[in-house]
Order: sequence, then C-alpha cells, then structure tokens
Amino acid sequence: MESVEQLTLQADKFGDKGGAKLFVPAGRWLTGSFDLISHLTLWLDKDAVILGSTNPDDWPVVDPLPSYGRGRELPGGRHKSLIYGQDLTDVVITGNNGTIDGQGSIWWSLFRNKTLDYTRPHLVELMNSAGVLISNLTFLDSPFWNIHPVYCSQVTVKKVKILAPLDSPNTDGIDPDSSDNVCIEDCYISTGDDLIAIKSGWDEYGIAFGRPSTNIIINRLTGRTATSAGIAIGSEMSGGVSEVHAQDIRFFDSYSAIRIKTSPGRGGYVRNVFVSNMTLENVDIAIRFTGTYGDHPDDKFDPNALPLIEKITIKDVIGQNIKRAGLLEGIEGDNFVNICLSNIILNVSSSYSWNCSNVQGYSDFVSPEACKPLKERIFPEHCSDCYNLSNHLQSSNNQTRGAWLLSW
Repeated sequence: MESVEQLTLQADKFGDKGGAKLFVPAGRWLTGSFDLISHLTLWLDKDAVILGSTNPDDWPVVDPLPSYGRGRELPGGRHKSLIYGQDLTDVVITGNNGTIDGQGSIWWSLFRNKTLDYTRPHLVELMNSAGVLISNLTFLDSPFWNIHPVYCSQVTVKKVKILAPLDSPNTDGIDPDSSDNVCIEDCYISTGDDLIAIKSGWDEYGIAFGRPSTNIIINRLTGRTATSAGIAIGSEMSGGVSEVHAQDIRFFDSYSAIRIKTSPGRGGYVRNVFVSNMTLENVDIAIRFTGTYGDHPDDKFDPNALPLIEKITIKDVIGQNIKRAGLLEGIEGDNFVNICLSNIILNVSSSYSWNCSNVQGYSDFVSPEACKPLKERIFPEHCSDCYNLSNHLQSSNNQTRGAWLLSW
C-alpha cells in the first residue's frame, strides 16, 4: 500500500488550457483528505483504489457551510471530505471504473457510540465550483454523504456505482445542495440513506444564504435503500428547490421511492417537480411527503417560516409488492398544493393504501384509487405545464452539459 502523495509527480500538463492529469495506477493508495485544483482530471485506472485513512486526524476540520450555520451532525465545524475542492472550474474525477473507498466503518462506530467531535466527512465535496464531471467510478463505504456538490453549477455525475451497507448511517449517495444545472444519469446506488437528496440550506441559515437548487435532471437511476428514499427533496430546503425532472427510475427492496421532507421553520419552497416512468419492486411506501420532519440546527429558527410545496407531478409508475401507495402529510394551515398523480398502477398489499392530510391535488388513472384530497375534478393547468417543463429541462440541460464538455 502506498501513499497517494507519491502520485503528485505524475501530474502531466496537457492541452492548451494549462490543465493537468493526475493518473492513479492499479494498486491501493492510502490518503487523508486532499484538495483538487482547477483544470484537473483525476483519473483512476482499472483496479486502482484510493483508500481514506482510518485515522480521523488525517481529515482536517473546516468551517461549517454558511447555509447550514453549523455542522450537520454537531455544532461547530466538520471534517473535510476525502476529495475536496473550492472555487474551481473544469474538474473531472473519472477513470476506468477505479474505486474510492472511504473505509467508513470507523466513522459509523463513532457516530453510533456518540463519540464524534465534529460532523463526519463526505467522500467528495466540491464548493463554489463550475464545470464538474464525475464518472465511471465506484464509491465505497463513505463516512457520511458520498458526493456533495454545494454552491456549484454545471455538474454531471454519470455511470457511477455507490455502495455502502444498508444499515450504514447517513451514507447518502448524491446530494446536490444549493446547486444548479445538475445532471445525474446511469447510476446505481445502494446505501444506508437517501440515494439522491436535493438540498438547499437549513432553516434560518439557508433562508439568509438564499441560494436555491434548480434545474436538476435525473435519468436512468437504479438502486435500493432499506431505511430512506430513492429520491428525496430536503429536509434542508430553505433556499428553495425547483425545476427537478427525474425519469426512467427503478427502485427495489426499499423503504420509499419519492419523498419530500420539510418542516415549519424551513421556509423556502419546492416547486415544479416532475417524476415519470418509475418502476418499483418491494417498496414500503411509494410516495411520501412529510411536513413535520423537525430536526433544526438550533432554537433560533422562526416557526412561522412555512415552506411552499406546490406543482409536484408524478406519472407513469408501476409497482409490485408495495405496502402503501402514499403517505402524504402536509402542514396544518400550509397545505401542499397542486399535486398531480397520473397513470400510477401499484400492487398494494395493505388495505390502507393512501393516507393524506393537508394536501390538495388531482389524480387520474391511479390504482389503488387516490385519497379524497387528490381527487380534484378539473385537470389543473399546471399539470400540462409540468409535462412541457420536462422536455424543456431535458433540452436545456443537454445543451449546457454539452457546451462545457466540448470546451475540454
């Protein structure tokens, strides 16, 4: 086993843009947290493994994110991710299916034993960066979230495999956070928490920072999670989340498929979410909205800062061995509105297929029949808008992604 620092001499200049390529050959390379630079390609060859150190001292502590106000798990700072970058442009993390292994079990033990001093590190975190491509790699046993682009633009994550034990704590797969123009496609994720969680800051800190997540495209995602959701929005969504399009999705042996999580005090909004062509097998709850998630950073949040949840469309879904079709719980006095469900056919084992409160919307060709609050008789105009939105987002994202990739 060798140290990854030995590889730095292999960084070669290439092209006319002053970029560099750091090539990681086959072997096992042990390292603590390290930083990337702009115009860099980090390339892992087949059978190359970057191993995260099992010594927490090798993961420096950095300041909390301003949109969170503190570490996500504990007050104060947080451990820097294994692979980190800030204020970068044109960064590629890729290879011939090499592996980035966080060796997270030591961190999971610290979490379970409540002996952490700071919030656990991610495997990859890029901040304030633009033009990011992560592809053709396996991410294994992250200490905390796996891939976390935060305050980023033009991010593509494709053809990655993300794996962690189903009981590993908070090992989210991909978490776009206060980021825009993000494309996630052709990925397989099996972890101990949400496979994809779209976020935008936490309570008063996220409201003050005010950077939303928008234009998020998810294509051809497959995975499972025994405790959480395949695709989640929130619960940290105080900067707002909008224009989310997901299609060609398959979740199996999972707790829930689509989930929106929020709470009084979050503020912000979730709007214009479109999910289509989803296949479910052995899923406990197909669709879940939670309006009283709780979990605040401190006691300074404003309980009257209510989130706006509207224009959520889910269509063309089939499911086998589903325990419950939907558990949709809005906020009293702050209904989740304009929910559109269409062409959803679920084989549900429970007699209590739907449970809805403080929500309002429309349903058509849904089996088992949706709950009464989702039975508006007039087809809402925004449903058509959402369908048209999906094509617009797909075209816009492809153009944006293609433009920056062609610059390489």
